Amino acid sequence: MTAVAHQPDREHSASLTKDRTRIGISVTHRPYTKRPIKLTDALDFWSFAGAAANVVMQMARPGVGYGVAESKVESGSLMKHPWKRARTTTQYLAVAILGTDEERAAYREAVNVAHRQVHSAPGAAVKYNAFDRNLQLWVAACLYIGFEDTYQLLHGRMNDEQAEAFYTSSSTLGTTLQVTEDMWPATRAEFDEYWNTACEQVVLDDYVRGYLESLLNLRMIHWYLRLPFRNLLRFLTIGFLAPIFREQLRVEWTDADQRRFENLFVFVSFVNRFIPRFVRHGGSHALMVDLRRRIRKQKNLI
Repeated sequence: MTAVAHQPDREHSASLTKDRTRIGISVTHRPYTKRPIKLTDALDFWSFAGAAANVVMQMARPGVGYGVAESKVESGSLMKHPWKRARTTTQYLAVAILGTDEERAAYREAVNVAHRQVHSAPGAAVKYNAFDRNLQLWVAACLYIGFEDTYQLLHGRMNDEQAEAFYTSSSTLGTTLQVTEDMWPATRAEFDEYWNTACEQVVLDDYVRGYLESLLNLRMIHWYLRLPFRNLLRFLTIGFLAPIFREQLRVEWTDADQRRFENLFVFVSFVNRFIPRFVRHGGSHALMVDLRRRIRKQKNLI
């Protein structure tokens, strides 16, 4: 399919507000502790329920969407090596949040090796480069949104003071790659301004939408795994998408769907209270153990 140049839809970009760019969280925060909330508190394994939605959000920026869909780096292809891609992406999140400066630097260099191969061809209508810091900032912002949304669905909506504390350590989601510290919005309010403005560039064409449909239909895994999980993945993905992304993906979401989504997380959040933190966060710490082993033995990190 021939790529075409993209411009934001002026009808939705004129004045985007939070009700268009974020999902709603109806329940207020239920604190387990009086200490400030940190990004590390969002590492529950439930957080990855919105992983596919985050891919949709990231790829809704044309430079990212075409960069992923057209990438020639087969070893990191989501559609050809889904389990490896899942491991490397979640490991990136673990090292960005839990790692030392040295571990982040090692992972940055490993990712850079793959990113050097990801750039548009000369004359392409949609130009992209994996080293574009503005595109990386968008991806990092999507990752932050994913953590904030899942945390609030599990624990309730944070007030402004809690949200600021949660946001404070989030810049490493971008600075673990090429995003500079001064590019990352300094406060939570400034992040909201950035996010609403950046969402003006959200647009999905048939080419990228087709790639995402393959993802949501789990066409990259065996049929016997696809059948039991496909409908659940689609439901969770659409539920985690703000209205502007649902519209671009051209999916329907009814009031009844929203009630089922909210009720699901009321149940999950109740169950979550009885699961020890070391179990809920164990996956991220296991990924860090694997990363440190790979660094020590000088094995490939991605």
